[in-house]
Amino acid sequence: MTPRIYQLYIIKNYLKTVLLITFVFFSAIFVLNIFEEISYFKESDKKIIFPIILTFLNTPSILYEIFPFIFLISTQFFFIRVFDKDELNVFKNFGITNYKIIKTITFTSLLLGIFIVTIFYNLSSKFKYIYFDLKSGQSKDNKYLAVITNNGIWIKDEFKEKINIINAKKLVKNKLMDVSISQFDNNFNIIRYIYTNEANIENNDWYLKKATISKDNNKSVKNEFIFRTNFNSEKIKSLFSNLSSLTFFKLQKLKKEYEQLGYSTSEINGHFQKLYSYPVYLTIMCLFASIIMLNIKHNNPITFNLVMGILISVIIYYFNFFIFSLGENEYMPIELSVWLPLIIIFFFCCIGLVRINEK
Repeated sequence: MTPRIYQLYIIKNYLKTVLLITFVFFSAIFVLNIFEEISYFKESDKKIIFPIILTFLNTPSILYEIFPFIFLISTQFFFIRVFDKDELNVFKNFGITNYKIIKTITFTSLLLGIFIVTIFYNLSSKFKYIYFDLKSGQSKDNKYLAVITNNGIWIKDEFKEKINIINAKKLVKNKLMDVSISQFDNNFNIIRYIYTNEANIENNDWYLKKATISKDNNKSVKNEFIFRTNFNSEKIKSLFSNLSSLTFFKLQKLKKEYEQLGYSTSEINGHFQKLYSYPVYLTIMCLFASIIMLNIKHNNPITFNLVMGILISVIIYYFNFFIFSLGENEYMPIELSVWLPLIIIFFFCCIGLVRINEK
């Protein structure tokens, strides 16, 4: 058995396992989500095909989020197959060590990770964008709108039979800066203009400092003015926080717009770091699962391995989430919050690789 033949054999079987597990998860996600979409549109006149299309568009982005756990479980099943066929002894007879097997599948995982980030992610983000666009068109909340442009933040808000068109230069924490508000009636007849240098939008009752109000060709200035809306700082930020629907190029554009507005780009930077680290993440999950499988009893039932894989996946997920939250809240650099969990897991993997050929 030449090196090229054994590598192709391992890669072929590993890819088959990854594709099979991916299909299983895709099917499970699709089934679970389609019930949710059908429930969402149960009172509308939409045909069943519409929730199916929405589910199909949304599933790839969910699948992308759980690929690390798919790779971990796929690696487990790959080794279960190897154990069942007693292929480890066959490999050893041809001088193929456990380290060489691990090296082959982890390198394959790295290449798959690069493909997933560069191709699959951009496709799934486009699907996610279409999903949001179609679903928002059916939303009962379509009288509210907020967008970011080169001219700042624009908000359309219908409140108590009045239409407010709000423009602000930038958002700083819980405050909008350089705010102008045009208020219309339902027939779009102008009621009044309001301008202020600063508006505290921590809640739906905005507190405006030194608000200049123009109405019927008369102008007045109020040192303190309460303006009631359907928006607050948390709701506005949430409208721009779903980065999974943006491709690499749109993320770059959004980052520039945030910088122009003076809005924090830490969340976008963190998302970029997650994308850069994703192939490494998948590779480490494959490596981690390989070491576990080679260090436990080979005759354990499939249920035991599956439960162990799910448990490990959950622990790693919450560990990553906790560290990343520290970065988002600026307790540590955002780059470090993304890479630190991977470094720690890789460190344990290195320990596990010691004497791995003797297993």
